[in-house]
This record gives sequence, C-alpha cells and structure tokens, in this order.
Amino acid sequence: MRSRKFFQLLAWILLAVLSGLAQDPRSQKIIIDTDIGDDIDDAFAVALALQSPEVQILGISTTFGDTETRAKLVDRMLGEAGRFDIPVAVGEQTEARTRLGQRPYAEGGHFARASHPVAVDFILDQIRRNPGEITLVCIGPLLNVGAVIDRDSEAFRKLKRVVIMGGSVDRGYGDPYGPPTPPEPEWNIKNDVHSAQKLFASGVPLFVMPLDSTLLKLDEVRREFLFRQGTPLTDALTILYHQWGQQTPTLFDPMTIAFIDDPTLCPVQPMNIRVDDRGMTLRGPGAPNAQVCLKSDPEAFFRFYLGRVGGR
Repeated sequence: MRSRKFFQLLAWILLAVLSGLAQDPRSQKIIIDTDIGDDIDDAFAVALALQSPEVQILGISTTFGDTETRAKLVDRMLGEAGRFDIPVAVGEQTEARTRLGQRPYAEGGHFARASHPVAVDFILDQIRRNPGEITLVCIGPLLNVGAVIDRDSEAFRKLKRVVIMGGSVDRGYGDPYGPPTPPEPEWNIKNDVHSAQKLFASGVPLFVMPLDSTLLKLDEVRREFLFRQGTPLTDALTILYHQWGQQTPTLFDPMTIAFIDDPTLCPVQPMNIRVDDRGMTLRGPGAPNAQVCLKSDPEAFFRFYLGRVGGR
C-alpha cells in the first residue's frame, strides 16, 4: 500500500501542474530577488505573489548573507504551497551578519532542493529568453542586481522594468501615524550602495517604493484574521511570524507586488533620484530616472492584501 506521503506528494505535483496550466497568458513575468529570513515582510511579499494571477513567477533568487539558508526557506514555502514549478536561485554568500530568525523553518520539512542555480546566471538566462518582458522585483539589498549589471549591462537593459522596495525620500523609519521623521539610509540601499548607484544609472525603467509609502503596520486584528484562515500559505506565514519573534510586522516589501497587481495602490511620480555614498536617496534636478511612490493608502492596501492572501 502506498504511503500517505506518496499521495500527498502526488497531489502537490498535480497542483503545480494545474497552476501552470491555469496561468493567464497576459500575466506579467516577474523574478523576485529577496533577502527572506531576516525581517518577516519578504515572506509576506512572496505569499502575495503566489496569490496574484496578474503575475507569472519565473523564479525567486536570494541575496545578502547566508543565501543558501534563504533559498531553503523559499524551497519550503513554495513546497507548502504546492509550487514546485518555481525555480529558486542562490546569490553569492557574503559575510553580512544577519539574524535569520526564521532559520528553523528553513531547516525543517522535506522540501529543500538538492541544488539551486546561481542567481546571476539564472536572472541573465531568463532575460535573454524573455527580452523586454520581465519585471525584476527587488526586495533585498541589491548585490545580485549589481552583479548582473557588471556581468552584462546590455542584457540588463532588456528588462521590462525593475520594481524595488528601497530608499527614503522625504521620511525615514518611524511611526507612520506620527510626524514624519527625517529621511535616512534605508536597509536595502545602504547594504550595497554601489549596486544601488548602478541601478539608478542603468537607464532601465525603475519604479521605487520607498519608506515614504511602505510603513504598513500589520496590526493584531489583521494578523488574527490572516492567521486563522488555515490555508497552507497562511499557516506558513503563521509559523514564520512566530519564529521572527517580534510583535507587529511592517509590510514594506509586499507593496512592490501590490503595485504590480494594482498600480492605483501606490501612485508614482517621475523623479530624479541620486544615491550618495551613505545610501541616501536624494531628490534633485535633472531628467527623471525613476517613478517613485511617496504616498499610499494603508486601508486600501490591507483590504487588497488580506483579500488575496486570506482568500481560499
């Protein structure tokens, strides 16, 4: 008699195949580049992408610090969701000291893949296969982006666009309901300033979701609603949230996916942005090199997010 695990695996594979067949041919091709495993918002962004018929996820790449463990975390999250069809690529390991509070999740379960492609190779291969069609979604420090530009800047310019969570234009970290705090170097920019400078100078259409529009607090009521849905995806988020070990997540990164799904959630304006050597994203004169969202509607965002990720 075949084991329960066999039939469970068969069901997951069937779900992955059906997911591929059901993909809307008009959906936007995306690659997500993430430092998942430190702050919890990356996992919430991946969850939204998995629930978005507007996008076709060509792959997920990991960046910054212990990229192998980050890849295993993505492996398990995709496995829990039955999405074995999505490749996971690994960026170069760095010496960065990161907390990786969700390491137990990454090292649990039976979904870790035997091997992963190299992130830079994977991203360039996908661009060459799909010129002018891919949106690169960057929700971590920009090491892979800088490496891709260094390897083949001409291919990089064949991206359709880049959407990033990064920067601090008019306000910094702080209470989103209080007076704006002064702008400051933001995590994803300051941890690889040179790559950020290369990106903003690349000429690729660039859409920026800075701190100004992404201080989105997932309060207790919304968390309770989401975590009680009991789907494989919300169960994964519940486990990851408790391993994260803090109380109220700020969903910075999911705004990138929400913007791709529905641009009205974060209206953008053309702007010239210069990244200085400290990682400040400074607004200045000159031709626009980015479309920047400085203000979003948190209520509209959370209605959208909870409807998508909390849906069955």
